[in-house]
Amino acid sequence: MNEKPNKDLYLMCERYFIFECLIMAAGMLGAYTLILRGGVFCNAQTANVALMAVAFGQGNFKQGLYYLIPISAYTCGALLSEFLPKRVRNIHFLRWDTYLIGFEMIIIFIIGRLPLSSPPQIAQVLINFICSMQYNTFRQAEGIPMATTFVTNHIRQFGIGIAEVLNKRDIKALSRAVKHFRMILFFLFGGVMMSCICRVMAERSIWTALFPMMIVFIFLAYADLSNEDIGRKPHGH
Repeated sequence: MNEKPNKDLYLMCERYFIFECLIMAAGMLGAYTLILRGGVFCNAQTANVALMAVAFGQGNFKQGLYYLIPISAYTCGALLSEFLPKRVRNIHFLRWDTYLIGFEMIIIFIIGRLPLSSPPQIAQVLINFICSMQYNTFRQAEGIPMATTFVTNHIRQFGIGIAEVLNKRDIKALSRAVKHFRMILFFLFGGVMMSCICRVMAERSIWTALFPMMIVFIFLAYADLSNEDIGRKPHGH
């Protein structure tokens, strides 16, 4: 039996290398905000909810309410990424996934123009917004549910895969575990790279995240303009 997935079953936005490029850029964004924009991780919202709970528990309600701003930005990103794809399909030019990557690149360029003296919340909220849309848009890589903005589930799935290999000698589980591990490595590589670049490029260091994003945009746009079905939904949507 053929164990390899049929590439024709999947859109360009579902290919593994697309997810690897995106999570490498996410590693860059995470390191960027941690080092230069307020010391927070903006790719996900668990920490903000925890910080809100701590602030409320300590009676600091003003500080607690502040966390509604990044949480709301993340929520708005998810909402828009649910409503916009249908409207975009009616244009019959590019897929939503492609427009989103282009929009993210514009936001990243704008953030790189913001001086470090500007309030860090501006960059944080913008990254909250685009990470939410990306997380909700890119859901499966060739049939395997994956995230492109953080690695928590990849670590979990890697552990599950190794357990299945040990318990059941499941070769397919090993293949999935390796793919999740690769996602972790790409995120890590992006973070390490950004940590080094921040020392010399300051606020403009975020522009290096445009390189993996540009690779994704070129491949998605080429697929859209050649023979890919604009109206076809990716798996998991």
